[in-house]
Amino acid sequence: MAQKKQSLKPDTILKNYWRDNERFADFFNAVLFEGKQIIKPEELEDRDSEESSILEHREYVKSIQASRDNIKIRKKSTVYGIEFVMFGLEHQEHIHYAMPMRVMGYDYGFYKKQYDTNAEKCKSLKGLENDEYLSGMRKTDKFTAVITVVVYYGEKPWDGATTLHEMLNIPREMEKYVSDYKMILIEARKNDLTLHNVNNIDFFNLLGIILDRDIPRNEAREKAIQYSEDHGTDKSVIMTVAGATNSKIDYNAFEKGDGRMCTLFDEIRVEGRAEEIIETGFEFGLSENDIVERLQNKLNISLQMAQEYLTRFGKQTV
Repeated sequence: MAQKKQSLKPDTILKNYWRDNERFADFFNAVLFEGKQIIKPEELEDRDSEESSILEHREYVKSIQASRDNIKIRKKSTVYGIEFVMFGLEHQEHIHYAMPMRVMGYDYGFYKKQYDTNAEKCKSLKGLENDEYLSGMRKTDKFTAVITVVVYYGEKPWDGATTLHEMLNIPREMEKYVSDYKMILIEARKNDLTLHNVNNIDFFNLLGIILDRDIPRNEAREKAIQYSEDHGTDKSVIMTVAGATNSKIDYNAFEKGDGRMCTLFDEIRVEGRAEEIIETGFEFGLSENDIVERLQNKLNISLQMAQEYLTRFGKQTV
């Protein structure tokens, strides 16, 4: 039977992983409360991740649409005097230099949707003051707060902005007059989260190994394999790590019940061999064209992929 090796779409596999309430609650407890079990899994409910609203202006009306990666509402809890809180989780494979503004847009869309619903209800209410009627909300109306966390799964350190102020060209003397917007960023490659869920622990530990640019790919692969075997890592975690790192999965291995990472992370193995071929080629004085040809023949990859490997690993050996 032909090998069924496929690349998993990072967004899809990550959304599926974080749909689990226990993992989601554990992660947000680590980010917001230093691992204290404040948010309970049973308090969480999924919400529609598709947010859309209408931005109104005297001269134009523009539709805003934004699809959140994962969003859950926490209810039936009065900790800190708050009954409802919305938690949003955004996944980033690459650095996005406008991410604070993007998060601000996501959050605004959520608040605008609440406001539109509230304003519609106010139309049928009696006894409103004139200002309340024109505002579309009463003085006592309150909206559900939203907390958005961005998780970055890239191997390069995040060097983009984490606040709106960092994106602006503004004199320091004027900063206090310009509203800022901060985002919460977690780098999967390196963090100090206090996690309790075993799947989350394995997930971030494996990502830390695989995304470590200071060790050779073959060494990272072997460390990941050893970690997975020592800890009996769940297959769903392995699949998610593969998706988050754009690795290919051998589905025949799953069908046979083989959960060893060496049979699942084909891309990591290919990268290790590519690095060796490039290093050896330069040692023997081969030209870049000859090395690219050897990569194609040895690894059965496209010319474009061979050139990408040469660009990535060639700099380390020259």
